[in-house]
Amino acid sequence: MSEEQKQAENRARPTTEEFRGFVREDWSERRPQATEPAASAPYAAQRRAVVSASFPRQRLIVPAGGLKVRSNDTDYVFRPHSAFAHLTGLGADREPDAVLVLEPTEDGHEAILYFRPLGERDSDDFFADARYGEFWVGARPTLADIELELGVTARHIDEFEGAAAKDAGEVSVRLVRDADRELTARLDAARVENGAEQESLVEQDDALSHALSLQRMVKDEYEVEQMREAVAATHVGFEAVIAELETAVEVGRGERWIEGVFGLHARHQGNGVGYDSICAAGDHANTLHWIRNTGDVADGDLVLLDAGVEVDALYTADITRTLPVSGTFSEAQREVYDAVFAAQEAGIAAAKPGAKFSDIHAAAIAVIAEHLHAWGLLPEGVSVEDTLDTEHGQYHRRWMVHGTSHHLGIDVHDCALATRSEYMDAELKAGMVLTVEPGLYFKADDLKVPERFRGIGVRIEDDVVITEDGCENLSAAMPRTSADVEAWIAEVREENA
Repeated sequence: MSEEQKQAENRARPTTEEFRGFVREDWSERRPQATEPAASAPYAAQRRAVVSASFPRQRLIVPAGGLKVRSNDTDYVFRPHSAFAHLTGLGADREPDAVLVLEPTEDGHEAILYFRPLGERDSDDFFADARYGEFWVGARPTLADIELELGVTARHIDEFEGAAAKDAGEVSVRLVRDADRELTARLDAARVENGAEQESLVEQDDALSHALSLQRMVKDEYEVEQMREAVAATHVGFEAVIAELETAVEVGRGERWIEGVFGLHARHQGNGVGYDSICAAGDHANTLHWIRNTGDVADGDLVLLDAGVEVDALYTADITRTLPVSGTFSEAQREVYDAVFAAQEAGIAAAKPGAKFSDIHAAAIAVIAEHLHAWGLLPEGVSVEDTLDTEHGQYHRRWMVHGTSHHLGIDVHDCALATRSEYMDAELKAGMVLTVEPGLYFKADDLKVPERFRGIGVRIEDDVVITEDGCENLSAAMPRTSADVEAWIAEVREENA
């Protein structure tokens, strides 16, 4: 909230001493409290141990971030920074303004969580603070709750800045800078005042952020289980959409209807959607990031639904199915769909330990190029090998622009700070969770494609985990072949008739 908003605050306040006294009286001691460690706690401790070993004798600061204004005096639903969530095990809307500090010790680091704990009911904040007060937003955990739940030391957030800046000229301090910009500015000033060099701050901080992003590439068993739950919840959402496809045609602005149906189940099954859903009917499927979802849905359309449920622990699925609204693919739609499916099969087969991450795309795009060549879409005289030449070819990219895969986890595009050599050229290892998502996109006004294909856009996307001898398709229960998709739609409609 800006200073201007604070000064112009016009909410009713408990202004009389009589009312202040009255509102503090006669509350029971019954409040939610932690009763056992969180399931994520031992895994988060292991992740912190890895970070500790990488940055010995250095103070590491990982903010959760603060509330962000949506409009005037209303905030967006809070989501903690991904690095904070990964190292604490906290998810959903926990804990705004908190900061995790790994304080160096003789044999490693002490994990300290600074946060705003539950306040007493005899304070004005209990009733009067609409942003943080218990009366308005519910009870917060106590210091003891956090220590039991997470297995860390808990302290009041008011103690943080003094502790963070102390010895800054003697102890190397690293900070995740993008988690809380205002906090970063204050800490930068304090670090310089305590003897740190301004010029070195960004570089040393970026090294920490890079390491935390890279650490998420290989998931532990808790994370893989969270991905399974996210995929299962997403499956529920897709079947709910299938049941509503005919309604989406009838009500008008059907893309919004589909978005709403999936969002309902995402919120019910988990924390919500992991990213803005793409609910693209007809030619809208050929706009890769179509999130406006303002269009109608017609009976003969394909609907490209790219959506994922984010569970409470913040891990998200990312799945795409291209669905015939009528329940049956037209001949041309099936031809394009089957080509994309063949490409996806090749990409999934390439997802195995020891292969390069880039091998997934190479395998899928070769199949795409073969189909485009067979259809006569590549320039005259250009072979499949010619178009796959990265220096002088790439004609196929007119119809398949994006990559075939990305890492997936707490962020839908996870591990984004990894370098190219650490990402594209890296060896696949057991525990990595990836998407495999080729597509073909024939815009309605593209005169280089046969008229029968114009306006058809298809993508098929699944989430896989690399295993010791290949990969497991976490979303394999969601049908993929054109015949199986048609049977799936028929089955869901029969169940909901």
